Amino acid sequence: QKIRAVYDSNPTKFKTLQNILEVEKEMHGSAWPKTGATLALMWLKRGLKFMLVLLQSISDGERDEEHPNLIRVNAMKAYEIALKKYHGWMLQKLFMGSVYALPYKSDLLKALEKGKEVKEEESIEKIHQFLSRVTPILDAIYEMYIKMNAELSYKA
Repeated sequence: QKIRAVYDSNPTKFKTLQNILEVEKEMHGSAWPKTGATLALMWLKRGLKFMLVLLQSISDGERDEEHPNLIRVNAMKAYEIALKKYHGWMLQKLFMGSVYALPYKSDLLKALEKGKEVKEEESIEKIHQFLSRVTPILDAIYEMYIKMNAELSYKA
């Protein structure tokens, strides 16, 4: 909502995500990047990275051989890569407990297909197509944050 609100306040001025970061850097001075849409986008990109790593892990066939319909292994991998280093002890423990509430892989794939019954192979192929389009965009956002020195490493 913060990102959208900033954009909506002046669509010409905030034409791109980079424009938002540049203008907020100027506006907020020493408080930047710990405020506004810059901070919201930072957490959004981390969440998106989590989802992309999760989907990539599923599409790569990584699984718990004893429980192949569970996605805990995939979620744990995604968490390790995308979010864990930004979470304090309490949030890490909460995540570890939350993996037991994850849907079955079959239910997740069905949800991604909007409830339609589709062969797993077809769903996995669609995930591959999605990842091939979205991953470069997310990589560009990460690069932008690094180049602008906007990445924060504090723990939530």
